[in-house]
Amino acid sequence: MSRRILQVGPLKPSLAATLTEEYDALVLPDGDHRAAFLADHGPSIGAVVTTGRTGVPADLMAQLPSLGVIVNFGVGYDTTDVEAAAERGVLVANTPDVLTDCVADTAVGLTIDTLRRLSAADRFVRRGDWSGASYPLTRKVSGKRVGIVGLGRIGQAIATRFEAFGCPISYHSRREVEGSTYTYAASPTDLAADVDILVLATSGGSGTQHLVDRTVLEALGPEGYLINIARGSVVDQDALVDLLITGGIAGAGLDVYTEEPTVPAELMALDNVVLLPHLASGTVETRAAMEQLTLDNLDRWLADGTVLTPVPEVTPRGAT
Repeated sequence: MSRRILQVGPLKPSLAATLTEEYDALVLPDGDHRAAFLADHGPSIGAVVTTGRTGVPADLMAQLPSLGVIVNFGVGYDTTDVEAAAERGVLVANTPDVLTDCVADTAVGLTIDTLRRLSAADRFVRRGDWSGASYPLTRKVSGKRVGIVGLGRIGQAIATRFEAFGCPISYHSRREVEGSTYTYAASPTDLAADVDILVLATSGGSGTQHLVDRTVLEALGPEGYLINIARGSVVDQDALVDLLITGGIAGAGLDVYTEEPTVPAELMALDNVVLLPHLASGTVETRAAMEQLTLDNLDRWLADGTVLTPVPEVTPRGAT
């Protein structure tokens, strides 16, 4: 087993420093130097540490013939070709659970901000508009019907929080969750048609590409709100922009986008849209826990060839 470690893509600075200083890790360069680097070092690489924003595609794996593990800093791993990894016998690990609370907190906070238009109200005050007018009325959150796409760890945590607001909860996943007390919807469209707030908490990747398409958004309707803390790829962004502009849905709270960090310019001036820079897990405590779990996974693999938190070998079709 080759024990050489490679960093692929930017990492949290303290994690990158630890990998370099304590594990003697190499860093994959960009641009013209990459081919020569891989020719020289590719055969010796046993482990890759990356993030969900960068990942390891199949063509890079092919240039790392000794690769045994891909350790992902983050819960999302849709940028890594897990099917190619499985075919090559390469383990893939991520950092679930440790970020569940902060992502769920963000989903609820983003919902409140979107319906109550708190960020827009802040801008209203800063512009000096309060001296000449009252702020427009907004929408209540408590008691609203909440639908969650993807009732996994994060989805469950979001549901629990909304229950405290007196919100009826329904959900859509690939299959009904055994023992759940929430109402199951057979499709995202069915779910959207029966809720006021549609929260996306499913995994990304090809299996959920545009799972929330124009049909789903139109079912949500002009009184409905979309909250996305999952992946930008889950939503047909063009349809979303169009419906937000034309009033096809009431508003949206977005932490993720199709091509980050690019945000559609049409959304910038809309006060019924709250735009966040993919920060759902971005707290000091959670990022420290994610860093530690990343290193723990790497240490376990170096010790015995296993990982603490392996991901499923193949991303399933539909919500999870």
